[in-house]
Amino acid sequence: MVSSQDDCAGSLIYKPYFNLTKMKIFNILLFLIWSFAAISQITGKVSDTGGEPLIGVNVTLKGSQNGTTTDLEGQYTIFATEGTLVFSYIGYGTKEELVDGRKVIDVTLEEQATTLENVVVIGYGSQKKKELTSAVVVVDENSIKDRPMVSAAEALQGKAAGVQVVQPSGKPGGDIAVRVRGATSVLAGNEPLYVVDGFPTPDIRGLNPADIESMTVLKDASSSAIYGARAANGVVLITTRRGKANESGIQFNVYNGFSLINNKVDVLTTRNYRDLMNEIAPGSLDPTWTNYTNWNDKIYGVGRNNSYQLSFNGGSENTKYLLSANYLQNKGIIRPSQFERYSLRLNLDNNVRSWLTIGTSINALFTNTKNTQDNASSGRGGVILSALNTPPFLTVYKRDGSGQYDPNPFQPSWENPIAYMEGPDELSRNIRLFGNINARINFTKNLSFQTNFGTDLSNNAYDYYLDPFRTNFGRDQHGIGVSSKSGIINWLSENTIRYAGKTGKHNYSVLAGTSTQKQKYNESYIRGTDFPDDTSVRTLNSANSINASSTRREWALQSFFGRITYDFDSKYLFTASLRRDGSSKLAKHWGTMPSLSAAWRISAEPFMKEIKAIDDLKLRAGWGRNGNQEGISEYARYGLINYYRRTATSPLSGPSSVQVTYGNPDLKWETTDQYNIGMDLLMYNGRLAITADAYLKKTKDVLLDVQLSTSLPISSIQTNAGNIQNKGLDISVTTVNVDKTSRKLRWSTEFNISFNRNKVTALRYTDVYYFGRVYSNNQDVTILKAGLPLGSFFGYVSEGVDPDTGNIVYKDINGNGIFDPGDRTIIGNAQPDFVFGLTNNIQYRNWNLNFFFQGSVGNDVFNATRIDLEGMFDSKNQSVAVLNRWTPDNRITDIPKAVGGGSTFNVYNSSRFVEDGTYIRLKALTLSYDMQNKFLKKTGIQNLKLYTTGQNLLTFTKYSGFDPEVNAFGASSTVLGVDYGTYPQSMTVTAGINVQF
Repeated sequence: MVSSQDDCAGSLIYKPYFNLTKMKIFNILLFLIWSFAAISQITGKVSDTGGEPLIGVNVTLKGSQNGTTTDLEGQYTIFATEGTLVFSYIGYGTKEELVDGRKVIDVTLEEQATTLENVVVIGYGSQKKKELTSAVVVVDENSIKDRPMVSAAEALQGKAAGVQVVQPSGKPGGDIAVRVRGATSVLAGNEPLYVVDGFPTPDIRGLNPADIESMTVLKDASSSAIYGARAANGVVLITTRRGKANESGIQFNVYNGFSLINNKVDVLTTRNYRDLMNEIAPGSLDPTWTNYTNWNDKIYGVGRNNSYQLSFNGGSENTKYLLSANYLQNKGIIRPSQFERYSLRLNLDNNVRSWLTIGTSINALFTNTKNTQDNASSGRGGVILSALNTPPFLTVYKRDGSGQYDPNPFQPSWENPIAYMEGPDELSRNIRLFGNINARINFTKNLSFQTNFGTDLSNNAYDYYLDPFRTNFGRDQHGIGVSSKSGIINWLSENTIRYAGKTGKHNYSVLAGTSTQKQKYNESYIRGTDFPDDTSVRTLNSANSINASSTRREWALQSFFGRITYDFDSKYLFTASLRRDGSSKLAKHWGTMPSLSAAWRISAEPFMKEIKAIDDLKLRAGWGRNGNQEGISEYARYGLINYYRRTATSPLSGPSSVQVTYGNPDLKWETTDQYNIGMDLLMYNGRLAITADAYLKKTKDVLLDVQLSTSLPISSIQTNAGNIQNKGLDISVTTVNVDKTSRKLRWSTEFNISFNRNKVTALRYTDVYYFGRVYSNNQDVTILKAGLPLGSFFGYVSEGVDPDTGNIVYKDINGNGIFDPGDRTIIGNAQPDFVFGLTNNIQYRNWNLNFFFQGSVGNDVFNATRIDLEGMFDSKNQSVAVLNRWTPDNRITDIPKAVGGGSTFNVYNSSRFVEDGTYIRLKALTLSYDMQNKFLKKTGIQNLKLYTTGQNLLTFTKYSGFDPEVNAFGASSTVLGVDYGTYPQSMTVTAGINVQF
């Protein structure tokens, strides 16, 4: 359709010309692309000084995001017409080559002992490793990756000398007990202070381990004193991954796996149980009760764990970013235990101006936790002990079709284990927003100012419902509901100024800063009973009886601190720090915590130059003082009052009240002085590294609840009344055993071992304390007394079974000729002689095998589970050990007679239940394969790794229970190594894939 002759002619000529030209343009473009590729393609080979090819060398075009890596033959291909190529490889010096039109660039890299130049994160700054004067250990991302972990604290177990990590329970999402050079407190906290990207926090349970780049443990006081009144138990500095300039990428990591229980405890069958009950209570069993239910098989199942992680990172010289998202689910081996986490992290760094840098770290977390009750007897909701103690003739449900759980005929309040597992509907949810924003101003090359503002916002909701029908307890209460809500608002403001200078061979730096941190906590709790029969109505407003309470508390910490470092020619090094803290928790608010440390790099002396085998040799010594205000109540200096309802009066006059604690205006935080001497040795061009430290920690003003006269309305007051000492030795050894590039084989080993001796050196006002009450015999397990270590087991010494009576014979310790409480003594110690970790990493071509052993030697375990399994004092089912019990026909045995009637004489706390808890565990075994080939790179995949990991595959121990690494009292420092129906750790096998685009 045209409107004129010219238009028509134009159209007739134009269309054929356009079609023809499009074809030509397409061909021309193909030719140009081919020509450009031919002109700009650079190839080459990267070798070591021996001419052997190096695999996986990073080759990048400087100032761009263009990069690649060398293949199995050391070959690489990259496209560039001009600029500079940068060749970098771990353990080798970085080299730069100008392109200058060259098409083939072969490079030789020289091996270096680069560990000396590695930068280590320290409090409010960083230092080169060779400049450190204190005891610091780093766990990097290589120790974390490819290990399916729920908690970041797991990464420290067996990886850091001087750090003992215990997983008290195998429940998904359970707490981890971390001790840096021993416990220093009874009532206050013993966990280290965690500092995540500059924000101090005592809680890292929600932190995604896959986001971590490194964990630096400040073990001695000279390194941690700059954190003052919160650093007596050590400090763990956690640095999360961040974007890097000119390096962009997308990573997708996924793994799936299953978990199984490692071993089970065998109990009596129905026939054997009937025989036992005929001795305890003849005629008490109905002859028709012959059914057999294996309760172990009913409760233990296959756990499932899976994780999906997607991250984006990259940036330019001015702006760098990292965005990661993670979903993790860990279902336990015993229903309904489960931990579920959604995590989102954003890390940004921006050079706004040449003199101004702004950064931020934001982490959003959402977790769901379902609990399985453990650490309790079968009569108090403990699923583990219920599975062992429930009579085997019972069934899950009553046979009348009512849907009610089958109750124990001897004790109806003792539910069967399925009732404990499935009866309650229970869920804990937590939402947390954690992060900070910082700005750095560089006034000059040497002078800078940094400000940091962070916040930790957390909301937790706990809901519980037990219907009024299926369980005995539910029927007694006609339904139970609980709803608890709590919230935390924590904010931090820090400002620091730094100056670093150099005059000739003199290097020095000065740091000064202030810190303000404040936290507010509130909680509301509602419990209701007597619910409607309609189980779909679960809201608390439907309960006929309601009790409620609420709590609000807050604290603040104001600090001023500074640090000076000096070295002469990197040979003689000195560091001093000072921090002054003021805490709102105490009437006498303020305290000062100094530290001093020095080091001598002997290897830098002229007389060491001829010793070629030694790369670096450094001696260190330091002293420092720290405080511990973590476990002090926010209002410990005041006497607290509880309010409760009373019948309304006319006129209204308010609730009743009662004082519940005495205030102590003289209360102080615990103070720890620590002395440390150490040595760092690096040899054979970095192939052998040894670090050894000896330390002495003395803690004074230990918080205790001192007992008062029983005639007073309040029987104790919290005050500073004790001293505790820890001393020990940390040793770590790292070796490169084989490094044959020609065979593409590398084998390296990391070994660490830690010795610690703990002792209570003084107690004032009260001479002895008892902790760890066991429900089944109503006795305390441990004792706190001057001269003894924390975790000392206290009880009677069992001398076996009296062949005449069938009862246990207890040793007459006090020699008065009778059996009495004075015969109790120390019967064991939960503190290990030493703990260790051994990691071997073998790499051959693209295959990698990593196996990690971890162990504890010399610690005792009090197996309180056996009290309920070998006591034979009531109707509980027992372990197969009682088949060898004393009878008139079997008098020579170590198992006493069945007594019944609730008599617990034969199960008093005694040496009978103390076992050797030594274990060596194959903690992790990982086999991986890196797929790096040209085909993958053509699809945009830079690297693809397939791996499988087994955790807790083997445990070598003499312990007779489920797991020697347990504690029914969680992270307690006074009650350690007690197994009382504790959820065991499981064997886990996972398979995963890591893809990098």
